[in-house]
Amino acid sequence: MNKKLLVTLSAAGLLAFSPATNGPLPIGSSLPKADAKIMDISGQTISLGEAKKKNGLLVMFSCNTCPVVRAYQERTRQICQYAQEHELGVVLLNSNEGSRSGGDSYQDMQSYAKKQSYQWFYAVDKDDILANAFGANRTPECFLFDANSKLVYHGAIDDSPGNPEQVRRQHLKEAISEMLDGKEVSIKESRSIGCSIRRS
Repeated sequence: MNKKLLVTLSAAGLLAFSPATNGPLPIGSSLPKADAKIMDISGQTISLGEAKKKNGLLVMFSCNTCPVVRAYQERTRQICQYAQEHELGVVLLNSNEGSRSGGDSYQDMQSYAKKQSYQWFYAVDKDDILANAFGANRTPECFLFDANSKLVYHGAIDDSPGNPEQVRRQHLKEAISEMLDGKEVSIKESRSIGCSIRRS
């Protein structure tokens, strides 16, 4: 990890390695809270079930303020575009209920998504309902579901959060490619490093 980023995260107490209290959603689990309504930055009310497409769904817990999320900005755009091109639904969720007045408000989300040219859903996870159902604990944290709404991958986008030039394996892209090829995902879980979700 980039030393400057590591120092920033450590000083802020934001580095998160441990899972949520109840543990993350196990591999093979069905998409939780598929019918729960969430507000997208467009003003549209959606659900994860509605966002899912022919080949599955990518859910990523994210935010506007985390240094790791910002380090992943370009890679986030790339993997979300890749997922969309392969008929996967994409939903980014902001579960920072404890920071709605500190940079993760609905209006801040709209502004951030516009600057990042998001072409996918970016929704408010009110009262952390989805973060709790998924056992999500940090940003960014990814959950990939197949066409049958079964979880096939959970973890990081890749193995180098601080420096894109040092990426050795693109975990999420590999998982998507293997899933689309009808193969078993070879690495089903990886450790995501990022900022703790600021629950209410």
